[in-house]
Amino acid sequence: MDQRVLGRTGRMVSVVGLGTWQLGADWGEVGDDESRAVLEASLEAGVSFYDTADVYGDGRSEQALGQFLAAHPGEGITVATKMGRRADQVPENYVLPNFREWTDRSRRNLGVDRLDLVQLHCPPTAVYSDDEVYDALDTLVAEQAIAAYGVSVETVDEALTAIARPGVATVQIILNAFRHKPLEEVLPAASEAGVGIIARVPLASGLLSGRYTKDTTFAENDHRTFNRSGEAFDVGETFSGVPFETGVEAAQRFSALVESALQQDLTPAQAALAWVWQRAGVSTVIPGARNPEQARLNAAAGDAGVLGPFFVSGVRELYDELVREHVHDRW
Repeated sequence: MDQRVLGRTGRMVSVVGLGTWQLGADWGEVGDDESRAVLEASLEAGVSFYDTADVYGDGRSEQALGQFLAAHPGEGITVATKMGRRADQVPENYVLPNFREWTDRSRRNLGVDRLDLVQLHCPPTAVYSDDEVYDALDTLVAEQAIAAYGVSVETVDEALTAIARPGVATVQIILNAFRHKPLEEVLPAASEAGVGIIARVPLASGLLSGRYTKDTTFAENDHRTFNRSGEAFDVGETFSGVPFETGVEAAQRFSALVESALQQDLTPAQAALAWVWQRAGVSTVIPGARNPEQARLNAAAGDAGVLGPFFVSGVRELYDELVREHVHDRW
C-alpha cells in the first residue's frame, strides 16, 4: 500500500488507515473477538495507521488497540487518539490539568508511555483560537506524554484556524464524495503549512458502499438510527449530514458511475476510498470495519490506480446535483 508522511508528525503511514469507533460503540455490537480479527486483518493488509478516541466505548476501543499493540511490537504502527468528549463541552474544560488527566488515561488504555498523536475531539469552536490551549498541548509534548498533537474538526473554518497554528501536526475532517467543501481551502492550506489531513467518514456512514435502500434500518444502538437529526452529536457525523433518502439515491448514482466510468475492478466502497486518498493534500483516510473482510476490502483500496478525470468529474457533477444544497454551506 502507498505510504505518506503524516504532516508534522514526520511519521510514514498507510494511505488507508482504520477508524476504530465501531470497535468501541455506536455501530451496533462488535465483540472482542471480532475487534481483534478486524485489527489483525488490517495489519496483514498493510494498514499502519489506527485512529481511536477515549470516548469510543468509554475506553473500550483504546483498550482493544492496546492489546493489539502489545502483540505487535516493532511493527511500525501509529495510533492516533482523541480527547475531550468525555467532559462537558465548554471551553473552560480545555486546560492543562484536564489534558494531563485525559492523556494519562489514554496512555494506560493503550499501554504506552507516550502517545503518538493526540487530537482535540471536535471541541467548542472557541477552543481552536485559544492560545492557552496550544501552550498546554506544547507542554505535553515537552513532558513527552505525547509525541504530537492535532485537532478533529466539524467545519472548514475550524480547520483553517488550527492549520495556522505552528504546533498543529494534523487536522482530521470529514471528506468524501458527499462532502467536497474541504477541497476548496482546507487541503491547499494544509499542504502549504505541512499539516497532515486525516479524512474521516469516507463512506458517509456506509452510504457510499451502495448496499443501502430507503427501507434499510439499523440497530437501536447504532448512531445511524439515533443521531439522524443530531440528537446525540453533530448531525454531520451521520451520513455526512445528507438526508438518508437523498443519500441512498446519490449512492445509487455513485455505484452506477463506478461501473460505467472505471476500468478497474473496484467496489463502490473501494472507489469512494480511493477518491478520498487521491485528493491532493490527504495523508490518510480512515474507514471503519465491523469484520475482517470489510477491513481487507477497505485496505485494498490503497492499491487502486488513478481513478481518472472522467470519474472525478462525474463525482463532482453528482455532488453538485444531489448533495451540495444539503451540506456545502453548513460545515
